[in-house]
Amino acid sequence: MKKEKTIRLFLNSILTCGLAVLILNCSTAKEALEISKSEKETFKQVKGDTIKISSDLTEYEIIIIEPGFYTWLNSIAKPEGYYSQNFLENRNYIMVLEWNQRVLQPSRFSPNLYELQIDYSSQIDYGYEVNYKLYNYFIYFQRKYNQRLGPFVPRI
Repeated sequence: MKKEKTIRLFLNSILTCGLAVLILNCSTAKEALEISKSEKETFKQVKGDTIKISSDLTEYEIIIIEPGFYTWLNSIAKPEGYYSQNFLENRNYIMVLEWNQRVLQPSRFSPNLYELQIDYSSQIDYGYEVNYKLYNYFIYFQRKYNQRLGPFVPRI
């Protein structure tokens, strides 16, 4: 009887802790999605920004034509050096996989948002700058269009 009561108390404690963690995680995710006034202003831009992402060390480049992205990258995004290259590569790989899946499903996901596949391999070192700008484009895109390209909350 005493052992059964101890087990029941232990299970109740685990359940209570799990519920508290769930509530905290929900509120943290909600806070991370809040868009500041200055960020909303960059999303409203209609003038086309063109960003060419390339590396002197590799032959790879990405061209992003997205109104407001250049302004957002220079005024709102975390500065270069904030993230490690390993972090950026891991996140980019996950988001590229999701992006490419959505390109292949135009009846389910807007072909206006997901136009072209991205050729990105975890076996290639694209350099820091390419990974930094690609990662930040994904964050910008998710926040602007209220999308989710993986299990992570798109936070700044």
